[in-house]
Amino acid sequence: MIVLAPVYEPGSRLSEFVAALRDAAPGVHVVVVDDGSGPASARVLDAAGEFGCTVLRHATNRGKGVALKTGFRHVTRAYPGHDVVCADADGQHGVADVLRVAKRVEEAGVMVLGVRRFDGEVPVRSRAGNDLTRLLFRVATGCPVRDTQTGLRAYPHGLLDWLLTVPGERYEYEMNVLLYAARAGRPIEQATIATTYVGDNASSHFGSLTDSVRIYLPLLRFSASALLAATGISRRPRR
Repeated sequence: MIVLAPVYEPGSRLSEFVAALRDAAPGVHVVVVDDGSGPASARVLDAAGEFGCTVLRHATNRGKGVALKTGFRHVTRAYPGHDVVCADADGQHGVADVLRVAKRVEEAGVMVLGVRRFDGEVPVRSRAGNDLTRLLFRVATGCPVRDTQTGLRAYPHGLLDWLLTVPGERYEYEMNVLLYAARAGRPIEQATIATTYVGDNASSHFGSLTDSVRIYLPLLRFSASALLAATGISRRPRR
């Protein structure tokens, strides 16, 4: 199994995550993709390399979607035939949950989402954002995905080439993956994980306005195309 962690200006939690993961699953290999962090992050990234992680670097910040594709491309070349678990390394995803979705993708051989419960103390913007995107996604695709914004996702090795064809460079990429999977009829499984927000999610680099627009635009386009297709079918004359 490969754990892929896209990072931007990571803190000490990256080292803590890697150490805990290696203790729990010594055979796992971690690929860290640094998306153009500055010199202040060099020590943390060097420490990840000393832990045995593969550290890939972008010279400039290019977006989470590009970072994920860099990781997928590397895995297809360096570790062919290995499933990939994508995880945020900022403290939101516990090792137990990473291993849970890893086991499920190995058993099922399909995309697995680690979906949060959104109960307890959850930042208002996170709860409201997930409720809205979950509703829009259900309307657009008919698929009842409970957590469209989760960063904990497991992909079988046979899906990696397809993932490289999905458009998107930043946070919209992960939404596009779900939309394109729904359109293609690819199965999506869901595994419940813990809902963890460290410091009211202060470590997130998600830009509330610009990144929200990037996420909702693909949803709206998908909904519009589905509506046009349905309208066109309904208006065909009967024979």
